[in-house]
Amino acid sequence: MDILIRAATEADLDPAGAITVEAFVGDGHTSAASPYVEQLADTRRRATEAELLVAVDPADLSAGPTGRVLGCVTFAVGGTPWADIATPEEGEIRMLAAAASARGRGVGEALVRACVERSRALGLSGMAFSTRPAMTAAHRIYERVGFRRTPERDWYPRPEIELWVYAMPLLP
Repeated sequence: MDILIRAATEADLDPAGAITVEAFVGDGHTSAASPYVEQLADTRRRATEAELLVAVDPADLSAGPTGRVLGCVTFAVGGTPWADIATPEEGEIRMLAAAASARGRGVGEALVRACVERSRALGLSGMAFSTRPAMTAAHRIYERVGFRRTPERDWYPRPEIELWVYAMPLLP
């Protein structure tokens, strides 16, 4: 299957939000009652305040002329509102999500690689981002792409939420 990664369009926003909520709530990483669900669904804000990238299947035009949304990720530069852990010299991945129907097809890896390329294009020296310990499928993607755990940067946004940090230097 061909996967195209591009900036989200207006038509992509609602499907991307639904996919993000589906992935985080459906996989048990976030409670449906959590206020975080509103943030997960708010793709308009993410697309305005950061970069929202979508993975689409250009051969499936059932959702419109640009293809069906298979997954999405928010990309932010450290020091900006959507970056939690990255320094100003690093890019950060937030809210990586693939539709349940698209899992196992390389959607997540394609989105992660696009963020690495975006960081390089911006001249950043590395990337760093947070993930939940239970997100083992995502961890395999990160490690395959070249990211490594950096436990010295792990943190807790709230006492009950542990976040692991993965990082990777980018060579010029």
